[in-house]
Amino acid sequence: MRHLDFLLYALVLGVVVWALFGLGEKQGDAPEPLPDHFVQDGPMLPNPSMFDEQVLVMVEEPQNGLGTAFAVDRQGNWLTARHVVDGCRSVSLLVAPGRYVPVERVQVSPSTDLALLSTGRSPRAVSLDLESPLRIGEPGYHVGYPAGRPGEVATRLLARSNLLSRGLRRTEEPVIAWAEVGRTRGLTGALSGLSGGPVFDANGRVRGVVVAESPRRGRIYTAAPSSVADFLTESGIAAAADSSARPIKLEDYGAVADTARNSLQVVKVACEVS
Repeated sequence: MRHLDFLLYALVLGVVVWALFGLGEKQGDAPEPLPDHFVQDGPMLPNPSMFDEQVLVMVEEPQNGLGTAFAVDRQGNWLTARHVVDGCRSVSLLVAPGRYVPVERVQVSPSTDLALLSTGRSPRAVSLDLESPLRIGEPGYHVGYPAGRPGEVATRLLARSNLLSRGLRRTEEPVIAWAEVGRTRGLTGALSGLSGGPVFDANGRVRGVVVAESPRRGRIYTAAPSSVADFLTESGIAAAADSSARPIKLEDYGAVADTARNSLQVVKVACEVS
C-alpha cells in the first residue's frame, strides 16, 4: 500500500507540474480553446429567442479612426460596420502601401451596424454564404486590421445574441457570438480596427461582418447573416459568385488571411471626421 501511495503522489505531482509549465507556454492573451466535444458535436444554431444574451454598446461622437472592409462584388462595393464610417467627413481605402483611394459613396443601414462603401472598382470579391445553417462550435476566422495592423483571430461559434446600441443611435439587432481560440502571433489586447471585417467559415466563405467585441470575455460579435443579406438586397447589390474560396484550417488561417489582404478582398478603412 505504501508503494501505491507513492505512485499516486508522483502522478498527482506530475499533473500539477504539467499544468503549471505546459499551460504557461500558450502565447498571447486569448482564452483557452473550447472543449473538444463542444467543437465537434455542436447542434444547429437555434432560431432567435427572447432569452438570447444581450450585449450593450454605446455609440459616441464619431472620431478619426481605422477599420476594415471587404469587397462583395467587382463593381467597387465594400461592406463594413456602420460605426466605422458613420459621421465621417471623408472615407478612404488602403489599396497599396501609403496609397488610399477615396470612397465615392457611403450608405448606412438604419437598423443594423452595417454600411456599404462604393469606389467604382474592386479587383476581387469574397465568396458569401448567408443562407447555409450555422452550427454551434464551428470555426470562424476573422480577418482585418486590428489596431491598424494586419491581423486575424480564430474563433468557435457560441450562440446568438442581441446587440443593443445606445447613445447617438438606438437600435437592436441580432448578432452571432464567437469565442476566441487563437490569434496572430504578437497580436495582443483589444481588437479595435477589426470592426467591419469578414468572418470566414471553414470553407472560406464569409458568414458575417464584425460589429463588436468583448475583450474581457474573449468574444467577437458579427452581424447575423440574415441582416447582411437583407442590407445587400435593400442596397441593390448582387454579391459576386466568386469560386475562389478555399478551405481554411487552424494551421493555415494566417496565410489565407494574408492572401485576402494582398489580393484586396479585405482592405483597411480610414475615417476622417474633421
